[in-house]
Amino acid sequence: MKTVLVTGSAGFIGYFLCTRLLKDGFRVIGLDAMTDYYDVRLKERRQQMLLQNEHFTPVNDRVEAPDLLMSLFRSEKPDFVIHLAAQAGVRYSIEAPRSYLESNLCGTFELLEAARAFPPEHMLLASTSSAYGANTALPYKETDKADHQMSFYAATKKATETMAHSYAHLYDLPVTMFRFFTVYGPWGRPDMALFKFTKAILEGRPIDVYNYGDMKRDFTYVEDLVEGIRLLMDAVPLRPAEGEEVPDGDSLSPVAPWRIVNIGNSTCVRLTDFIEAIETATGRTAERNLMPMQPGDVPATWADADLLHSLTGYRPKTTVQEGVARFVKWYREYHQV
Repeated sequence: MKTVLVTGSAGFIGYFLCTRLLKDGFRVIGLDAMTDYYDVRLKERRQQMLLQNEHFTPVNDRVEAPDLLMSLFRSEKPDFVIHLAAQAGVRYSIEAPRSYLESNLCGTFELLEAARAFPPEHMLLASTSSAYGANTALPYKETDKADHQMSFYAATKKATETMAHSYAHLYDLPVTMFRFFTVYGPWGRPDMALFKFTKAILEGRPIDVYNYGDMKRDFTYVEDLVEGIRLLMDAVPLRPAEGEEVPDGDSLSPVAPWRIVNIGNSTCVRLTDFIEAIETATGRTAERNLMPMQPGDVPATWADADLLHSLTGYRPKTTVQEGVARFVKWYREYHQV
């Protein structure tokens, strides 16, 4: 039985990923700080469900804690590492940037140092579509230049990509960075638009719609994202041989076993259409409070997922209507609304 270390295991994506890995017969070590960035009870409930499987072992601590990851790697020697733990959220990074520095940069450094000492077969590290920043050419391709991040959150995630590249090059650590696009679904974070919109609509309160509704997102259902991650575990990047050309469209580094892969639905959905899907699922009409664009945000995201397909044969496929309906069903059951 192979062992996977998942950081951020009690988080929204982490919970679904650990569930899938346990189902597939892996032993999972789940590291999570259980921070109070949002309602800890949601994280505790996710972890309780994971604990129903005997092959799940929780470790409640911070990724940036000195020597914690080194100790975990030494004792558990994970075959795979999937690094999801991070301080998330574009808007909160404007208010509390230090938490992003500590969790995203220092935490990733601790992970890379532990992997250098005890190399796994493959490391998969979460990045974000926000890394594309000021890019306006859509859809976003992994080979696009991405040098102008619009928020400190995005800047820290882009920095983790370059940090991981240096370790991949120097120590021959196979690394896949996956950039995901507006992930949503049941058990999602309360600070996410779908959660906030659903809550407000069911309570009869207006929703804040930024950029006056002129926003587009590549909404990716959480189980589609997890499927992509699971399949990428087997797509281990190899350092190109000297003089070997990297194929067109592949983000594989010319000097390291490292690549970036988008995981997105490859569909650019208008925010107004997303809201209409929530209205349909709740059976209620939203009162919309139109607002200007928020600092650090971008008007549109859209993934080119051809590289994911060429590496795994998979394309995310859940429609917004399907995914939103599943979330609203969960929300009503969880909150007894």
